[in-house]
Amino acid sequence: MAFSARPPSSDRRPDFDSRRVRLIAAAIRAGQASADVAFDAAFPVELRDVSAHYWTPVRVVRLAATWLRETRARTVIDIGSGAGKFCVAAALLTRCRFTGLEHRASLVSAARDLAVTFGVADRVTFVYGGIEAAGTMDAEAYYLFNPFGEYTFSSARFADPDVTFSTGSQQRDIAATAALLSRARPGTFVITYNGFGGSVPQSYEQIDVATRLPGTLRLWKKREDGVS
Repeated sequence: MAFSARPPSSDRRPDFDSRRVRLIAAAIRAGQASADVAFDAAFPVELRDVSAHYWTPVRVVRLAATWLRETRARTVIDIGSGAGKFCVAAALLTRCRFTGLEHRASLVSAARDLAVTFGVADRVTFVYGGIEAAGTMDAEAYYLFNPFGEYTFSSARFADPDVTFSTGSQQRDIAATAALLSRARPGTFVITYNGFGGSVPQSYEQIDVATRLPGTLRLWKKREDGVS
């Protein structure tokens, strides 16, 4: 499937200058309550309207970024990265390199625009593909936020009609993700936000958890003995 066209120039907000980007980055780092709304204003309106439902809240990104700094992970793959909110916001808070994997071409295009807007495109890459593409990548950490759910948009521009959703495909993707994590090197970290639909392999131990968030954020590490 070819990439969808980039959003037309009329979608790119003229007031999103470098000063505004710096202010939003500062709001994210400070944990200001307004940071989500300010950040989401960088999306086309169709994505802005659904961001609170589909993508990671800034307060969750901030804690995940803290964990990434503490673990000293340098490379992170976000499976099911959507419009790029987690990768871009986390890049503002860490020095990690992020790869977002997304099977909706229109969202990959929007995510790439977002990375450029916030000046992190040198460390944030978005790849168009399904879970099988992750097998060719290398990462010290993975991020998973319910990556195989179905998106519903009010605009046909982001509908990607060639992307089909079914219980069968969802279960295959969940199984493929669990297999990917099982094959990962000992010492690999996984951060899950509200899970991914399956179980983290038994070769991982949970080393931190946060429940006082809009959902539950968990940090896992693959044991050095790699026992499943």
